[in-house]
Amino acid sequence: MDQNLLTSSGIVAIPLVGFSLISFMLIIERFYYWSEIWRREKKIINQVFSLLEHDRLSAIALLQNNQDLPIPRIFLAALQLKRYDLETVQVALETSARTELPNLRRFNTVFDTVITVAPLLGLLGTVLGLMTSFASLKLGAVSQSDTIGVTGGISEALSSTVLGLVVAIVTLLFANMFRSFSRRQISAINSANGRLELFLRESHCFDP
Repeated sequence: MDQNLLTSSGIVAIPLVGFSLISFMLIIERFYYWSEIWRREKKIINQVFSLLEHDRLSAIALLQNNQDLPIPRIFLAALQLKRYDLETVQVALETSARTELPNLRRFNTVFDTVITVAPLLGLLGTVLGLMTSFASLKLGAVSQSDTIGVTGGISEALSSTVLGLVVAIVTLLFANMFRSFSRRQISAINSANGRLELFLRESHCFDP
């Protein structure tokens, strides 16, 4: 961010900078999380289905080595069952899929808080800046120092508003992006679960 914008935003610049740093770190974490899913998950799932055709234990071992990904964790919950019938597998897949939802939506509450509070802090800075401007005015006697106080207050008011909006807008853009990623992943999970159920049915893997 522009140093002049920070220095002229007054005291509200401190929490706004804190919010921007929090958003930045969480955005980096989320990008790493999703990049790992995109880079590895589809390939691993295809390998798992290939292995299941002739070597279930190797498929389970591959899933265990990639338990940092959502769909492998879900598949493990179903393939490691002691009771192996259609209803039990369906329950295991559905329960595990629901368990993954908090991971997919992680930090959404933090992003929503930053999006809501940052503009309010900007508005607070606007009010404080205007109060400074009005406090610098003396009726009937406007000196150069008064003029400096007025312009400084107005600068603080405008800068804090801009800073608050910038933090909120940038966070909103990335938060919406991550929400779209989570919706796509939920769809991928449902598709993979259905594919596994169909595979197990066709392979007659269920207990009689």
